[in-house]
Parts: sequence; C-alpha cells; structure tokens
Amino acid sequence: MSNATVAAWEAKRTSETCDVENALRKAGFPQADAYRYNSASIRVRVIDPRFDGLSPEQRDALVEPHLAQLPERTQADIMSLYTFAPSELQDAQKSLKARLMNAEFEDPSPSML
Repeated sequence: MSNATVAAWEAKRTSETCDVENALRKAGFPQADAYRYNSASIRVRVIDPRFDGLSPEQRDALVEPHLAQLPERTQADIMSLYTFAPSELQDAQKSLKARLMNAEFEDPSPSML
C-alpha cells in the first residue's frame, strides 16, 4: 500500500480538465495543469520559461489561442489562467505575488458553490 498523497488540486481533475492540459501540452507547454474548482469554474496553470520578462497580457496572448480550440463550454468555464515563469516560483525575492497565486492553485481555498 502506498502512503503517497495527492495534491488537493490533482484530486479535482476531470476528463474535461485533462483535455485542457493535453491541448496546451500539444501546443508546446509541457507544464500545463488544470482542475475544476467548482461546478462553474476551471483553473489553468502554465509554467514556461518563455514567460520570463513578459507581461501578463503577453503571456495570455501566447496561451489563449490554444484554449480557443477547446469546446465552447470548456472555454466559458475557464475563469483563472495562471501563467508563471519558473524563476518566479523558485526565487523568493523575485515575485511574492506569483508564489501566492501558485499557492492558491496548489491548495485551493474552499469554493462558495
């Protein structure tokens, strides 16, 4: 028997969120994760070194065309898109905001729905 624990967000994956991850990985984003936060919301996280030095808008512009290929209903449910450069999550001095946002993705606060 394994004592390994699954991260809180990983337990919230669905076939739909796996489709989101697969679409992004196929598009060249190997570190793409997604889960259903509640019945009306999907959260997506993409970690990629190409994001280093880019604004949030520029990062979204790289990712969103690939999300646009998903079914309309899935697109409508994507409420949070987190895009991080690996350095933002590794360097304690670089971005407290990024680390806090990533912490919320990793350990979601309870949903009101």
